Amino acid sequence: MIPENALNAEDVRGMMLDRMEKHLSLKTEGYRSTTNETFNLLLKAVGEGSSLEAVCADSWGVVDSNTLREQVNTALPVTALREQEAEMNAALQAAIPAGMPRGGLEVAIDTHDEPFYGKTAALRAYTCKTRAKAGTRRFFRIASAYVIWREVRLTLALTYVLPEDTLPEVAERLLLRLKQVGLHATVLYLDKGFCCGEIIGYLQRTQQAAVLACPIRGKQGGIRALCQGRGSLTTDYTFTDGTHARLALVDTRVPVPKTKRKQRKWLAFVLVNLDWTPQQVYRKYRRRFGIEASYRLLRQVKVLTNSRNPALRFFFLGLGLLMQNVWVLARWLFTRRPGKGRHKLIPSLLRFDRFRKLLVRAVERFYPPPLAVAVFVSPESVIHWILVITPNREGRAGSQCRRRLLRFNRLPTPRAEHTPCRQSADLDTRELRIFRPKVAKDQTQGLTTDILRAASRCLSLDDLDTGLAAARYLKG
Repeated sequence: MIPENALNAEDVRGMMLDRMEKHLSLKTEGYRSTTNETFNLLLKAVGEGSSLEAVCADSWGVVDSNTLREQVNTALPVTALREQEAEMNAALQAAIPAGMPRGGLEVAIDTHDEPFYGKTAALRAYTCKTRAKAGTRRFFRIASAYVIWREVRLTLALTYVLPEDTLPEVAERLLLRLKQVGLHATVLYLDKGFCCGEIIGYLQRTQQAAVLACPIRGKQGGIRALCQGRGSLTTDYTFTDGTHARLALVDTRVPVPKTKRKQRKWLAFVLVNLDWTPQQVYRKYRRRFGIEASYRLLRQVKVLTNSRNPALRFFFLGLGLLMQNVWVLARWLFTRRPGKGRHKLIPSLLRFDRFRKLLVRAVERFYPPPLAVAVFVSPESVIHWILVITPNREGRAGSQCRRRLLRFNRLPTPRAEHTPCRQSADLDTRELRIFRPKVAKDQTQGLTTDILRAASRCLSLDDLDTGLAAARYLKG
């Protein structure tokens, strides 16, 4: 089936700009820059996964990177962090498809850490300390609520996690964000990091159905002692802090990489206000891993920065999630297979990488990349070297062949006549006869590119006779 319509790069840029201008209060109006220019440069940085410094250097006619960073830092004060969080949530929720129901949704909640290597006390006050990973124990942390519905996976709630925030407070803020737009989570899926007595107690008090992955620690006793028998089971369990919960123990078989045989592995899940079988838990909990995929995509579109402004670092993380939401919305709207019934998408029509490239190309129409850079030495005066290989007795350019470096200048020559190689009787090897025909001065303009292109094409061939044409071009 051949699509009849086309989604232009400008349409993609318009979808992103529309949500940013409506919901983000970022203003950088000045005598040298505008808010629209700032948004476009931010979109290019997100699409390329580069820094503001690199984007400004790669865009012609824009403000200096120092000016842009100063204006963005001024527009994002750390004292208004929660207000900026509310604005980013509004932008994320603006990508909800019109046909998505507000109830009966499955929601996954997880956290994402970005390493921080600084020593500034003011910045460390906004980082969370955890076990060592990626060479540090300090991280900027965000938590997100990920909605699962049909072929739509959206991040519709985001919160910036500070050191003083507890896990129940983080979960409560995320669920409150969903309720503000009328979304109700039928089931919550949480990973092992949320499996603690505080979270379980909070979910039991609020009557929120949830499935939590539970770690199995130790070699004997505790949950490990329950992992026995020939099949999966559910049982009641009391944690060491006195929390009572319902456990689902799933008996699985996983392959061993070395022996390619399968061995038994037990998985434990905590069920809150649910009466599922272990097989149902195992099958449904697998849908939670979509949130991990969103974090992997976030690493591709993360704007690189060394800023000392925590609000700017959180803003860049939220901007990456916003780009993913707009991509999911565009795929839902434009890649539906024609026909009656439920939406059936064709994901290959709009991959995430293609979406990013469309966005970057749309921005480069207004701020094109430079085609030249300033240098101190003229390229016409640089001496180049070329490696010429003379075959051995068998005619092969192997290890026994002669290798010579020829020096040449970029002297343009319109054409070079082909002269066969002369066979040397005493050495039984082929020699090179390289010459440069005389050319009038008015014929030497604009031919350097053609010469280099012909040389690179011919030197990649094994046939030395063909490569002689390039050598005769470059003889100086």
